[in-house]
Amino acid sequence: MEQTKRVIALGFFDGVHLGHGALLRRVAEQAARLNAVPAAFTFDKHPHEVIVSGGRVPLISTPADREALMERLYGIREVIISHFDQTMMRMDWRAFVTDYLVGEHGAVHLVAGHDFRFGYRGEGTPQRLQALCAELGIGCDIIPRVELDGVTVSSTYIRSLIAQGEMETAIRFLGHPHVLSGTVIHGRGFGRKMGAPTANLALPEGILSPTFGVYASRVYLPDGAGRVAVTNVGVRPTVDSGEAVTVEPWILDFDGDLYGQTIRLEFYKQLRPERKFASTGELRAAIQANAADTRAYFNNR
Repeated sequence: MEQTKRVIALGFFDGVHLGHGALLRRVAEQAARLNAVPAAFTFDKHPHEVIVSGGRVPLISTPADREALMERLYGIREVIISHFDQTMMRMDWRAFVTDYLVGEHGAVHLVAGHDFRFGYRGEGTPQRLQALCAELGIGCDIIPRVELDGVTVSSTYIRSLIAQGEMETAIRFLGHPHVLSGTVIHGRGFGRKMGAPTANLALPEGILSPTFGVYASRVYLPDGAGRVAVTNVGVRPTVDSGEAVTVEPWILDFDGDLYGQTIRLEFYKQLRPERKFASTGELRAAIQANAADTRAYFNNR
C-alpha cells in the first residue's frame, strides 16, 4: 500500500500566532504543488518541562486548541501530536527526520522556522535540516522571523500580553482572538440568581490564565453558532473565598442547557479588573454595565 505523502510544518505552535502562520501557509502552498496532505508536527507538552526538571511553561493553548486553530485558519488537514518524553528528548536529530518524519509519516517536504532546534541536545538546526533533506531528496523551507511593529512575533511575548490582559494587542500578534475551549461544568448557580447565568469552564491544567478581570468575548456553541458574551476570569472575591480560578462566560441573549458540552471562548478586550464589591447589588450593577459595554464593543467592530 502506497504511503500517504505529507508536507509537514515543524514546531510547538503554542497559540498558533502570525509567525506560525507563515510556516503553515507555506505548507499549504507546497502541499497543493506536490499533491500531498498539509500537516503539522507538534508535542503534547512543552519540551522545557522534560528537559529542565520542574520547568513548567504556562501555555497559551491546549493541544486540542492548537490543532483546531491550524485546521480552521490555515487548512492543515493533519496534526501529528507526539508525546514528549525522555525517549523523544534523546532521539538523534537525523533519526528524527529520516526514520520518524520521512519513514513513519511520509514527509516529502518539511517547513521550519529560523530558530527551530530539535533532536538530542538541540543538535538539529535549520541548516542541518536543509542539508539532510537535500541528501534525502525531499524539499525544505526555512521561514525567517516575522515581526510586527519592530517586535518579533513569539509565543513568549504573546504570553506576557495575555497575562496582562492586553487582549487587543494579543489579537494583532496572534492573528486571531485568544482561544480557550472546554467542557461546561456545574457551578454554584450564583450567576443565575444575579440574572447573569454563566457557562462555567475550568481552566485547563498548565494553561495560562489571563489577568483576573471581565472581558468582552464571543462563545461558539457546539452547533457552531457564535454568541456575544461577558466573561469573568478569576476567583470571584465578592461571593467566594476560595482560590480556584474559574472562567465564566455569560452568553448574552441565550437560554439553553450547555452542561457537559464543549464550547470555544474567544477573548477580545478586558473591560475591567476583577474586584471585590461592597454588596451583591453593586456587583449586579457592574455586571449589567459590563454587558452594555460588551454589546457596544461588538456593535462598533
